[in-house]
Amino acid sequence: MLPTTLNTNEVKNAAGTEVEFQRRGVWGEDGIEFSAIAEVPNREHRIRVGHRENGTGIMRVRESVIQVFKIVDGTIDLSKTAKIMAQLKLTIPIGNISDYSEVKNVVAELGSFTYSLGATTTILFDGTGNGAAAVINGLL
Repeated sequence: MLPTTLNTNEVKNAAGTEVEFQRRGVWGEDGIEFSAIAEVPNREHRIRVGHRENGTGIMRVRESVIQVFKIVDGTIDLSKTAKIMAQLKLTIPIGNISDYSEVKNVVAELGSFTYSLGATTTILFDGTGNGAAAVINGLL
């Protein structure tokens, strides 16, 4: 169960500084939404978490998503805002696995690819990890 507030380093920005969020309410049918505590009304900064299950028996699958988005001031057209969004989507064949060990491996591999540079064990929040740099800069 997620806490009502995310305020003890659960969420950090690119500088590694804590960003505090509070539970705002529901998102869709099976999700919740958090808003940044310092959010202003016309500049939403949200985290959403949701789940959906489909199928039966060994074909049962759960899709889970974490979505973070932020409305920022445009820097080219100063009269318009811009929405930046990132999401993690996880598809788990819950009807055909007996535990979550391989699911945890997949999530760990995604995280380490995104937030590290190979041999180092330092977590890079600044977008310079191999995977983060690839998606930020459109690199292959």
